[in-house]
Amino acid sequence: MGAHRDDAQWPDEAAAAEARAALVREIAASGALEDPAWLAAFEEVPRHIFVPYYFVSRPGGYDRLWGGDPDPVRRRRWLRGAYADGPLATRVRDGELISSSSQPSLMARMLAELDVRDGDRVLEIGAGSGYNAALLSHRLGEELVTTIDLDPEITESARAHLAAAGYRPAVVTGDGARGCPERAPFDRIIATCTLPSVPRGWLAQCGPGARILAPLATGLIVLRVGDGARHDRAEGRFLHTAAYFVPLRGVPGGGPLTRRPVGGLPRRAAENDLFRFLLALTEGSLDPHEALSLWERERRPKRERYGVTIAGDQQWAWLDDPEGPYVWPLSPGGP
Repeated sequence: MGAHRDDAQWPDEAAAAEARAALVREIAASGALEDPAWLAAFEEVPRHIFVPYYFVSRPGGYDRLWGGDPDPVRRRRWLRGAYADGPLATRVRDGELISSSSQPSLMARMLAELDVRDGDRVLEIGAGSGYNAALLSHRLGEELVTTIDLDPEITESARAHLAAAGYRPAVVTGDGARGCPERAPFDRIIATCTLPSVPRGWLAQCGPGARILAPLATGLIVLRVGDGARHDRAEGRFLHTAAYFVPLRGVPGGGPLTRRPVGGLPRRAAENDLFRFLLALTEGSLDPHEALSLWERERRPKRERYGVTIAGDQQWAWLDDPEGPYVWPLSPGGP
């Protein structure tokens, strides 16, 4: 299957299969693999092929683990990490993380929420290691899957990993904020990088009733695109799940995630994940102390009470009701 591999540099198939089966059991136990089609994808797509090396943090930097390490102890450590239910840093540049392989159980939840149907055309924003595109290709067929990334080194390695695993979806080097018009229309768009807002161009490349799932403000927003004349409108709510991804490059505000100053705020709020979500969602439009008053007045709302609406060139976040009283403009949606 795929490209030749030097057995001295890779685990034997039995060891990899055992590790993969253990990971699938762990994800399934969390309830994230109820769909038999996605269960089969996670059972059959070998994650270790997509992470031939990765980085683990250590004091002062990162330590590189790889499958070809001459030390068998480090090779076993690499394999355990490849099939652990956690994110893996796959590309670091000048000390900054620029690409990763997401936590498998989170990937499973996101793919389930994408709600694909046979025949759906899917655009993935952020190619990463290629593993997510392989799962989509297994489920839908590679001819229906497009994955795009701004960095040619990332797309080159993703394409090689996918081919080695036996999949050849369209891997495009380009600005994901602009989508991929030459492969449109899409029934589903899934982003694996954090957005400051939803790029306007995505809606124009969606078919009526399409679904967009993307990380935004440490949460996951699920948007349904309107039908017919309302094709430039999309709306939806956040999932309850927290999500922390590498930021999307190529859009205003798409650099490293900022942490808003919380000086003078009570520690119980400053360190609370749900309050930090509200701060991220309302950055630039709501003072942190006002955000705290709202958060406490509304009994510390969970992520699923928030949503996003896109209407033409405007988009805004809201609590409970898109028509108010709590609404906040989001930054312009990019190209």
